[in-house]
Order: sequence, then structure tokens, then C-alpha cells
Amino acid sequence: MNTPLVEFTNVSFRYNEESPWALKDCSFIIERDEWVSIIGHNGSGKSTIAKLMNGLLFPNEGEIYVNGTKLTSETVWDIRRDIGMVFQNPDNQFVGATVQDDIAFGMENRGMERQLMIERIQSSLEAVEMTEYRLIEPHRLSGGQKQRIAIAGILAVSPNLLILDEATVMLDPRGRAEIMATVAEVRGAESLSLVTITHDLNEVAQANRVIVLNKGEIWKITEPRQLFTERTALKNMGLDIPFITSLTEALKERNVDIQNEPLNDKELLEELWILHSKT
Repeated sequence: MNTPLVEFTNVSFRYNEESPWALKDCSFIIERDEWVSIIGHNGSGKSTIAKLMNGLLFPNEGEIYVNGTKLTSETVWDIRRDIGMVFQNPDNQFVGATVQDDIAFGMENRGMERQLMIERIQSSLEAVEMTEYRLIEPHRLSGGQKQRIAIAGILAVSPNLLILDEATVMLDPRGRAEIMATVAEVRGAESLSLVTITHDLNEVAQANRVIVLNKGEIWKITEPRQLFTERTALKNMGLDIPFITSLTEALKERNVDIQNEPLNDKELLEELWILHSKT
């Protein structure tokens, strides 16, 4: 049996003894080469999970394993070598005077050879389609471009797991779509595991599985298609339903017999075409 890449076992956490539990008795696994989306309303505990995965926080109760190694104060630095994390504000991650300097920073900390660093800078910039910006100062970039560079900097050190913690929240809808498309392409090319943390259900359709958090507890672990059938429960948790899901619901209320829950506009059109061909 293969060892999961990440395993949470009965993990609970709170920020101080007087505060409520940010996470309560959470257990789940993330397999290798899997895309898992963690969703929930603000304050549900999803960003706390990201920080626990990366050893920025340690659980009050329960255990966390990464690559089969238990997360402790002694193992945290080795575990972090396997995990890359991109936050919602990329400006907080930039340390270099230019884009290439910033990407080189993480590799320098790992003692990589110069020639390998040069190759990795080029390949990671190519992966996010930003090669022409390598000598630009990061603060001159747009929000979407900054996130691409932040992702490139993580890819350069070849992690096993990439975590995007609300990484598109500051972008407009077009910027969000571009970043998620880039991430999907990179994941396919690099064969890395991906965790996307969001409150935007539009971002979960491509994931293999979805972990839904509510008030610090796991409400459900399921696949995106099944999740989108839980419209009332999701609305009650304060989560916005994707437009395609709302449109599908409206069509069903008008007795349009859609059999499979569509994840995107192409799948909805396919369902409608099938129905049309039967008439």
C-alpha cells in the first residue's frame, strides 16, 4: 500500500487557550499526484490547515505526516523541502531585486549548483509563460503576473506538493481563470500534487476531490460533481454556487431533464445537445 503524501489524523488546533478551536478532530489524506481543493467560508479553518501542512503551525492534538514522516519541530525543515506554498498576497514572498533573483533565492538556500539554478529559472518561467519578465522588478508586475512569478519560484525548487492558499482572491475573474489554467498545465507537466484553498466554488471543478470545512470541522469529502448537487447545504454555509450550477438548477426547476451534474459550460451544452437530439 502506497504511503499518502499528506495525512492528518484527528488534528485539532486553536490559536490560544481562550480562543475557540480553529480545527476540530480533522482526518484526511492527500495522495501523490492528486489535486485536492479545500473550501469553506471565511474562518472555517482552511488556511489553518495550509499552515499546519507546511509546519508554520503545529497541532494541539492529533498527528500530521508528510511523505510518511511525522511533523515535529525536529522534522519540519526537511518536510518544508517537499512543500511549496503561494499565499494570496505575492508581495509578501518577494525578496529579489528582479524576477530571476527572486526565483533564484529559494534554490540558493538549498545550495543548488549555479548551472542547475540557471536551468531551473528558465524552465520555471517557461512553465508560467513569463520568460520575457526575468529582469523586471517584481513590484512592477500586475497582480496576475506576480502570482505567476510566485508559482515559478516554488516550481524551481521542485516540491512534491504545491499549496495555493487563496492565491487568486486578489485577482479579477479573468486573472483567476488564467492562474488556474496555468496551474492545471504545470501540474500535468510536473506531476506534482496540488492543494488549492479557496472559498470560490468556481475553482474546484478541476480537482480530484474536495474537502469542505464548516466551523473548523470537515463537513464532507467528495468529488466536485457530487458536491455541486448539495446546493442548499452549500448556500447555508455561505458559499457562492457557481453560475453553471445555478443555471442547471434553474433548468431543472423548469423540467429540463439534465441527468449528469455539469461542471462547466461545455458539459452543460453537451447535456442540452443530448436532450435536443432525443426530441
